[in-house]
Amino acid sequence: MKIAVYPGSFDPITNGHIDIIERAAEVFDKVYVSILKNSSKNPLFTTVERQELIERVTRHIPNIEIVSFEGLLVDLMREKKATVIIKGLRAISDFEYEFQMALTNRQLAPEVETLFMMTRAQNQYLSSSIVKEIAKFNASLDGMVPPEIQEDIYRKIGQR
Repeated sequence: MKIAVYPGSFDPITNGHIDIIERAAEVFDKVYVSILKNSSKNPLFTTVERQELIERVTRHIPNIEIVSFEGLLVDLMREKKATVIIKGLRAISDFEYEFQMALTNRQLAPEVETLFMMTRAQNQYLSSSIVKEIAKFNASLDGMVPPEIQEDIYRKIGQR
């Protein structure tokens, strides 16, 4: 069984994230969408809220499971018996940091491979930060996040 982990903060999940999840689920038998608990960040949504949003917009994908973790990603990889880390790339600027992380993870766990997946062109500009900034000004999130979670974002930002 080929098992992969797609880690991220997903604060909130975007159409770009969903694109990577759907495509990874076509390649792997099981994909763990792994929400990073990072104490140095101040997320808009709690881990539980992020998990609920992800579950709501990925119900149509049978071979994924949403989990949360803190600490080293390679420890989660071993726990889940996963051999591939999925990383979504939007632009060359993403690559440098992600390449460094891939090399670090390879040093810590030689059995783990990192697979870079390019986002589709229509999602290249998207990030959770951009979504939050646009929601702050009560502008449309159409095409950026699924319709069923837009109100959650506006409410959390305090615009509705």
